[in-house]
Amino acid sequence: MSSLAAARGLDGLRVVGYSQGAPFALACAARGMVTGASIVSGSGEPAAPELADALAPGVRSMVEAVAADPSAAEAAFAASAGADAMWALVTSGCAEPDRAVFRQPVFAAAYRRAITEGFARGPAGYARDTVLTMGRWPFDTTAITTPVDLWYGAQDTSVFHSPGLSTALADALPAARRHVVAEAGGMLLWTHAEPILRALVA
Repeated sequence: MSSLAAARGLDGLRVVGYSQGAPFALACAARGMVTGASIVSGSGEPAAPELADALAPGVRSMVEAVAADPSAAEAAFAASAGADAMWALVTSGCAEPDRAVFRQPVFAAAYRRAITEGFARGPAGYARDTVLTMGRWPFDTTAITTPVDLWYGAQDTSVFHSPGLSTALADALPAARRHVVAEAGGMLLWTHAEPILRALVA
C-alpha cells in the first residue's frame, strides 16, 4: 500500500477493515500509512491469550491449528473453501437484521457475485488471509496511535466478530472509539455505511 500511495502521490489515506479485514487495516495503521481507520465487525486478535476463553470452539480450533502447523492449516483452509462455502458461512446462523439484508435480491446477487470473483483464481488467497488472521499479528496494537473507530452491531451473532469479541481490541488501541449500533447486525458496513464513512473522514 505504501508503494501505491507513493506512486500515486497520495497522502491522508484512510482505511476500512471489515470482519477478517481488521488485522490488515490495523497493520496499515501500525505502519503509519494511514491517518485514520475504521474496523467494522472486526474481532480482537483471535490468538491473543486474553481472548482464548471468549472464542467459539470452531474458531479456537482454527487458532490452534495455525499455531501447531501454519502450512497444514493453510492447506486445510484452502481445501474446504470456495464461493459456495463462503456464502453458506456468512449466511448461516446470522441474526434477523442480517438475514433481512441477504433477502434483498439485488444485494444478494451482488454479494454472491463479489464472492465468486474473489475465488475466481482459487482459494489460496482466502486460506493465506485466514492463517494471517488466526495467527499472532505481527504488530503491537497498543502502539497504534492512529485514530481507530470500531463499529459493531448489537444484534450480531457471528462467532467470528460478535460485539463481545471487541472489548480486548478496544482496550488495546490507545486512540479507539467504539460504536455499537443497537438495531444492527454484522452487516452494518452496508446498512450503516454513511455514518461509518462520515466518521472516518471527519
